[in-house]
Amino acid sequence: MNQGDLEDGLVEAIRKAVTRVTSETEDALRDAVDKEGSEGPKVQLNAILENIGVGKGECAPICQDTGTITFFVEVGTDFPHIKILKESIHNAVKRASKEVPLRPNAVHPIDHTNTGDNTGRFIPPIHWNVVEGDGLKITVMPKGGGSENMSKLVMMTPGKGLKGVKEIVIDQVAAMEGKPCPPTVVGVGIGGGADVALELAKKALLRPVGTRHPEEKIAVIEEELLDKVNQLGIGPMGVGGKTTVLDIKIEYAHRHPASFPVAVVPQCWANRQAVLELKDGKLEVKG
Repeated sequence: MNQGDLEDGLVEAIRKAVTRVTSETEDALRDAVDKEGSEGPKVQLNAILENIGVGKGECAPICQDTGTITFFVEVGTDFPHIKILKESIHNAVKRASKEVPLRPNAVHPIDHTNTGDNTGRFIPPIHWNVVEGDGLKITVMPKGGGSENMSKLVMMTPGKGLKGVKEIVIDQVAAMEGKPCPPTVVGVGIGGGADVALELAKKALLRPVGTRHPEEKIAVIEEELLDKVNQLGIGPMGVGGKTTVLDIKIEYAHRHPASFPVAVVPQCWANRQAVLELKDGKLEVKG
């Protein structure tokens, strides 16, 4: 594998990520059409599904906001090309901005200048996880501004416990209403510190829609919250209905006894991801 091959694979992964939703998300949206009893939410869901079809058919972005292109890198300690990863990711984002194309979404926070290529200071964000072996897996997740704006971090009083965690999640979904373009997928990060909880919430979004946390006690909470937030009646695009969220994912870390961070990070209906993985010496893009 050389740097050119890696960059080509990353550009293809970005292209796939912005032009389609995950198959599990599309299946959940189709199931939601059948569950809705009134015409308003059905119209919204069918419009979303039509848009997804156009994106796949024309290999065009399924949303005008192609988001902040966010990377989750799982790399082995013996991976021989680790020194080229960061540069390759940045180069691929610059190329994809022109070749896909992507909307330029990297703006200086002070003078508001746009870099024009979706890169900048600490952008694109790269989350690193070093594991054993010589493998490489890069997940690309475009994160739209509308859903990102609905993220919330609460440094909860520890004494409120699990009941408090549930209240924070339900209250935040209720407060979001239709702003993050529901039906959403909601990531919840619990524990660690302020930064850890937010990262955990975003990482939770990587789990496929419909899958539960491997720990049963966490899986039960996910199911309970999914049922309760869908009883809020916000519905697709906020028009009312039974499907406000497609899924809720929870990840946690151990915490300081005096600190109980809870983070809520939604992803809009355009739950977009693609994976670039090195297998048997060859790069493979899955999306």
